[in-house]
Amino acid sequence: MAEYQKIRAGRHCAFVMHAHLVFVTKFRHKVFADRHLKRMEEIMRDVCADFETELVEFNGESNHAHLLVNFPPKVAVSKLVNSLKGVSSRRMRQESPDLVQHYYRSNKLWSGSYFAGSVGGAPISIVRQYIEQQNRPA
Repeated sequence: MAEYQKIRAGRHCAFVMHAHLVFVTKFRHKVFADRHLKRMEEIMRDVCADFETELVEFNGESNHAHLLVNFPPKVAVSKLVNSLKGVSSRRMRQESPDLVQHYYRSNKLWSGSYFAGSVGGAPISIVRQYIEQQNRPA
């Protein structure tokens, strides 16, 4: 079984849940160098650990970041995203004075929006077919 498909267990459930998250900088300004992205990955790993989630993969370019996150059902993706964006924005502003010019008047590094997509498991068509083929009680 591939690493990304390992089943995790909670107290009352078993799960495999992954989300692909994409954060874009405010006004899509190109602000990140490789050193910024490396530090951002460290910050986001710490935030994920606080949420009992795992940052499986991280990468980005000068104006956006991609994350693959393995998370338990008790974690609301929107709360995780808010924390990831808020903490990374604050810490990057404190640690990298060269980024301050890109925060403009709002003191925000990230755009207010984000992309979140579910990832992994069987395609929806297969899951739908499986459910349809289950025996119905008489």
